[in-house]
Amino acid sequence: MADTGTATPRERYRAQIRAEIKEHAWQQIATTGASALSLNAIAKQMGMSGPALYRYYANRDELITELIRDAYRSLADTLRSTAEKAAEKAAEKAAEGGGLTGLAHAVRGWALRDPQRYLLIYGTPVPGYHAPDDITAISSQIMTLLLDAASAVPEPRNPGTPLDHHLAAHRDWAGDHPAPPAVLHRALSFWTRIHGVLSLELAGHFAGMGFDPALLFAAELDDLLSP
Repeated sequence: MADTGTATPRERYRAQIRAEIKEHAWQQIATTGASALSLNAIAKQMGMSGPALYRYYANRDELITELIRDAYRSLADTLRSTAEKAAEKAAEKAAEGGGLTGLAHAVRGWALRDPQRYLLIYGTPVPGYHAPDDITAISSQIMTLLLDAASAVPEPRNPGTPLDHHLAAHRDWAGDHPAPPAVLHRALSFWTRIHGVLSLELAGHFAGMGFDPALLFAAELDDLLSP
């Protein structure tokens, strides 16, 4: 998006229309799901012709990519802010699972505030959609924050497991992060378990069971981070 301080009126108008299109897209996703996203339907809602809207987004995949970028950036910003606040309290950081607990609750809070953002990037893949390479680069920022927090936890649990040895040979997903295999193991276990609970909660699978999902989420964190 153009800098609003130096953008021309035409650029500001274009940015405004693109933002409005995204708002309608999120509303449509909340109602029918990302796989049913229709630019023609959005154009009708906005009182535009289909060809007019395609001047702002060339196709459905370009719009989905922009929504995914926005979602990843929003989550990365949320976790970065949480990590920075934890770093200001180094003593508590060591006592609270190296900041992993704070990151976990930040992810859950972010997801509950807008489930559609979470489900777009961590839910069922959109049929026929293939994300560009830069999406992986944006999502890797989140993993870097996670690895930094996992590295601060003393004496990672289960050192030297078969998975640890496997991760030592397959570190591409960790980028250039220097974390040892046991820390990679902890980070992956943390990431998969919080997403497991969150995905079930947001999909409504706990409805009617009579318990508070927040307590299950906290219990999973306590178990994962126990010595």
